[in-house]
Amino acid sequence: MKILAVDDEPLARERLLRLLQKIVPDAEVHEAGNGRQALQEVAAWQPDLVMLDIRMPGMDGIEVASELQSLSQPPAIIFCTAYDEYAMEALENQAVAYLMKPVREEKLRAAIERAGRVNRVQLAVLGGEESVARTHVVSEDHRGVEMIPVNEVRCFLAEQKYVRAVHPEGGLLIPDTLKDLEEEFASSFLRVHRNALVALAHIDALRKGGEEGWVVALLDVAEQPQVSRRHLSALKERIRQR
Repeated sequence: MKILAVDDEPLARERLLRLLQKIVPDAEVHEAGNGRQALQEVAAWQPDLVMLDIRMPGMDGIEVASELQSLSQPPAIIFCTAYDEYAMEALENQAVAYLMKPVREEKLRAAIERAGRVNRVQLAVLGGEESVARTHVVSEDHRGVEMIPVNEVRCFLAEQKYVRAVHPEGGLLIPDTLKDLEEEFASSFLRVHRNALVALAHIDALRKGGEEGWVVALLDVAEQPQVSRRHLSALKERIRQR
């Protein structure tokens, strides 16, 4: 793996390089001290992953990420920042992760593993003629910002004012509506109940759920969303088509 570490603070850059050496000792790592230098490194070296600070003099990290997304094969991006107000912009630029400084080893390790799994070509059609579904959903609260890849979500469950994105390591409360999620991820998620969307790729079985009718068993999670009568036939058809 080829990794570019971008930060205008030398000490922060050195700490990041030490972590990378520990986590991915076989990776080839370059560094850049500002946004312009980062773009030059990407053009000349074509890294697989860019670790990107946000607040930098001149061209900031969000601007760099926007430039990278215009490439035919952009690198994966992990933002490393001391500020939490840029999470939505990070998501718009298809960031794999949004890590708060000081970056913790376990968080960085998980983000790098995630970068190896996601599709690196995750672009909207230029000019705004067409858009693509997000690759991550994001949650932000008093504890900070957390993101998870959509392809790890087993189901979206509507709960009062929020939607819970259920994944093997837990659940993430996100501010999206179930209707918007259904429209955005129509190719990979199917509504099975007024309060539930399930990931077709992670369906383990369709089972009788006693008096409640049918439920969907999902891989690697305990949740089994109920299936309403009106959605049962569509679900069975999509399962047969897999």
